[in-house]
Amino acid sequence: MAQHLGASVVKLTPPPRQVSFHRTELALILPLYGKMVSAGEWRDYGISMLRDVAVFSVFRRATEHPLYRIEKRPALAQRQGQYAVIGMDGQVLKRGRDLRNVLQVLEKKLIRAVEG
Repeated sequence: MAQHLGASVVKLTPPPRQVSFHRTELALILPLYGKMVSAGEWRDYGISMLRDVAVFSVFRRATEHPLYRIEKRPALAQRQGQYAVIGMDGQVLKRGRDLRNVLQVLEKKLIRAVEG
């Protein structure tokens, strides 16, 4: 988009687009978060929305590094899948195109937490 100001032309660039979680995605993440809080495994979360990635981080304590990160990277949607669960050590635990399937890796940890 350009705007004419007298004899010169000024190009206006739109602000950088942010990646964010959609309401339907949060409707899958937040119930899992609530279950893990009830099980005493998680205590806090944070959401980051950047240009290339949206991250839902979960913590045992607010002052620690995240236990897990649930990432959405739309640029990877056609390759490996835009969703990933990443562990505290940076290892990708599961990646895919379907958020519900990707979150199953954390559901399994919930079952172990309730049994133990």
